[in-house]
Amino acid sequence: MFLRLTLSSALLAAGLTGATGSTAGSTETAGTAGAAEAVRAAAGSAGAARAAQAAPGSQPSCSSPYRIDKTLPNGARWQLCWEMRTIEGLTLTDVTYTPDGGEPTGVLRSTALAQIHVPYDSGEPRFHDIGTIGDDAIALKSADCPGGERRSQFVCVTTRARGHGYMKSDGEGVSTSVQGTDLVVFAAFQLGWYTYLVEWAFGDDGAITPRIGATGSLSGFTTTPGYGWPIGVGSTKFEESHNHNVFWRLDFDIEGSRGDVVEQYDFAGSGTSKRKLVKTVFDEETKAVNGRMRWWRVVDSGVRNADRHPVSWEINNLASAEYRGPADEAFTRADLYVTDYRACERLASTNPTPGCGKSLDRYVADGKRLTDPVVWVNVGFHHVARDEDADPMPTHWQGFRITPRDVTAKNPS
Repeated sequence: MFLRLTLSSALLAAGLTGATGSTAGSTETAGTAGAAEAVRAAAGSAGAARAAQAAPGSQPSCSSPYRIDKTLPNGARWQLCWEMRTIEGLTLTDVTYTPDGGEPTGVLRSTALAQIHVPYDSGEPRFHDIGTIGDDAIALKSADCPGGERRSQFVCVTTRARGHGYMKSDGEGVSTSVQGTDLVVFAAFQLGWYTYLVEWAFGDDGAITPRIGATGSLSGFTTTPGYGWPIGVGSTKFEESHNHNVFWRLDFDIEGSRGDVVEQYDFAGSGTSKRKLVKTVFDEETKAVNGRMRWWRVVDSGVRNADRHPVSWEINNLASAEYRGPADEAFTRADLYVTDYRACERLASTNPTPGCGKSLDRYVADGKRLTDPVVWVNVGFHHVARDEDADPMPTHWQGFRITPRDVTAKNPS
């Protein structure tokens, strides 16, 4: 494991805290020159400390109620910190996974939503919903957190069954099976007529599933038949269709910031009987689009499992609607971005930090060589209203999956 001073801790030392009382909070008052200087100073000290090493078994840099430490029924253990930032809302840091009987493995230095972009099909309106989302957190009731505990009113920490971890028959009518369990960290935010359910699920198999659910109410924007769907009695009211383009920022640190590399995997041979693996290593800041059978991984060749294979985490984003916007929304024109770590790059669009790029397409424009990669994932959902969406609107979910690849030498379940 590696000890490193997180950006949030550095900002705290500079006298800058988040909105909801977390001792690991970060500044959200980026509009002032003083705060901007503090952010830059904090980023410098944080960047230097990211390379520092510590003994294995380091603990998350937070305390109650912001620390989560859960051992699941199969012995898998997840440790992490949470904070409620004004800009990004629910943010998770120092995420560590320990398989049953194994050693702790650092996975993520931090992860959070980076934008919810909502363009309507007729061309207007076009919303960027994240900017001060932390101010819109909803106080949760006990019914909102079944079987779990609420932290500081706004965050639910619970567990949830995820179905079969595996099932195997011996061929003679005798089978064995295991039911899987997820640790779930969840918060809700009210943005206009939409209620957003922001969730990370950490599986007992080492997988991570970030997702967001949209519920609440339809916007009530009406349009012509070409841009909407009739709801209500008859065919006189057409609710306007729109996209939810959700971006996540993931600062992977596999046992520290040193040695992490992002790779893309394709399988050539469509239309033939063979499939040949093709690996592309991302050496510079870049963007990528989804493709058939395509996936990515963040790998550290210096960290090996018991089979001596390098530890990595695979990213699969095949459930996206893949929205592509106009030239002034160029940040929507890729499904995955890889940037080098910069503390000021916080949002995929309308980034608020002075002296920094405003959107993802600008972050990668200079093609800087990667030394400490940060991955941004874009997942789209095209919402065409239906009668069943009448108030209250059923939740529609979108997200992606991060799967351990060679973290353990056998099935951890």
